[in-house]
Amino acid sequence: MNILEPTIFDLSQEGRQGAALPDLDVPEKPLEELLPEESLRRDLPHLPEVSEPEVVRHFIHLSSFNHHIDKGFYPLGSCTMKYNPKVNEVSARLPGFARVHPLAPAKTVQGALRLMHELGDLLCRISGLDEVTLQPAAGAQGELAGLMMIRAYHDKRGHRRSKVLIPDSAHGTNPASVTLAGYRSVQVASNDRGLVDIDDLRRAADEEVAALMLTNPNTLGLFESDIEEIERIVHGVGAQLYMDGANLNALLGIARPGDMGFDVVHFNLHKTFSTPHGGGGPGAGPVGVKAHIGPFLPVPVILRDGEEYRLDYDRPDSIGKIQSFYGNFGVMVRAYTYIRMMGARGLRAVSENAIINANYLKRKLEGTYDLPYPQHCQHEFVLSGRRQKEQGVKTLDIAKRLLDFGVHAPTIYFPLIVPEALMIEPTETESKESLDAFIDAMLTIAREVSTDPERVRTAPHTTPVRRLDEAGAGRKLDVRQRADRGV
Repeated sequence: MNILEPTIFDLSQEGRQGAALPDLDVPEKPLEELLPEESLRRDLPHLPEVSEPEVVRHFIHLSSFNHHIDKGFYPLGSCTMKYNPKVNEVSARLPGFARVHPLAPAKTVQGALRLMHELGDLLCRISGLDEVTLQPAAGAQGELAGLMMIRAYHDKRGHRRSKVLIPDSAHGTNPASVTLAGYRSVQVASNDRGLVDIDDLRRAADEEVAALMLTNPNTLGLFESDIEEIERIVHGVGAQLYMDGANLNALLGIARPGDMGFDVVHFNLHKTFSTPHGGGGPGAGPVGVKAHIGPFLPVPVILRDGEEYRLDYDRPDSIGKIQSFYGNFGVMVRAYTYIRMMGARGLRAVSENAIINANYLKRKLEGTYDLPYPQHCQHEFVLSGRRQKEQGVKTLDIAKRLLDFGVHAPTIYFPLIVPEALMIEPTETESKESLDAFIDAMLTIAREVSTDPERVRTAPHTTPVRRLDEAGAGRKLDVRQRADRGV
């Protein structure tokens, strides 16, 4: 099957309109009198001229080609692409939330401020931390905010420090955030169990270390069982312990980062607390901190003053604003709705079911695909396609072939310490039937590698767009994909 849908520009017909506006009932003024000359266009913008039905049908048609969480299984390890309850959307669309303006006086938006304040309290209770900022718009921005606060903390104590330790299995955003925060990243090795090598950590830890950035469970889906010793080593040199909260979906109601000794944690509301995401947004990456980091939180901080809520800008040690206004409010509403509806027992069940689902998949697939770290996993696990590569089929081919089964491909080639990696996270929202269908697909592909490898190497076969030259597509972008081009 090929995409036969033309682009919106191809549908354009001169003079066609999608809206009818009333006649102007105020005095008309030329733009030249309202804008400076350098701001005026010389030529009209090239915009499509289409009717409303054409616009709606065009985008509905295109949306049917996309894979999304409402359409099928999305086992995207490290990103927690789980089903998002539609009640969250209902809450986010309530007029009092959807139409609130960020410049409105605090007295007129008390409900929104209360929601943000209570969400911060809930995140503190879930994580075992003392204070939270909701301002960061994504996990990566949360990382940067956390590191900036750690830097401010060390500066206030008169010791700037120069480097941050990062495990070799870390998310790629970690070293990028370290660089942006003005530090040098130093890699810490993993041991043969896929956990932080304690001896290597001791070697790297000195008084120039500002922090250790640790994902727990780590990107292999393994809980850092030596976390107490890690905490002693890091705090022993006066450094701070930072947790990348991307994998918090495995800890809810079971373990709290604050109790493990973490000083700073960022949360991915759009992962753990159920907001649709992908393709760059929307997201939210609040950061929770222990009390000694609290003075450095971004401004404003939402405070409760009696029965009212206010915005506090009077924080002389703050790192300042890192995001316009107060963060992505719509994501906060969805997360608040999700947490309140789940409750403490429900959140624990989220993690327990996510862990059960991941271990079920792992045990069903470990005999067919290589499993470099066979111990009990948390919410995700990593297979290796080395066995299949030896037969001439790469992990990329396996991922493409999965699309023919109506399953989004998992994360591949990450973490880098696993060759031909397939990183799989089923989440708690998938039924046993959907997990079994995924298992059948993976086993079928493994058999095809032995019996019909060309079918896997040329996949996908049933998707709207066939196998692309990805490097060429990245360099020579052309959205006009037509059947006559054989795309």
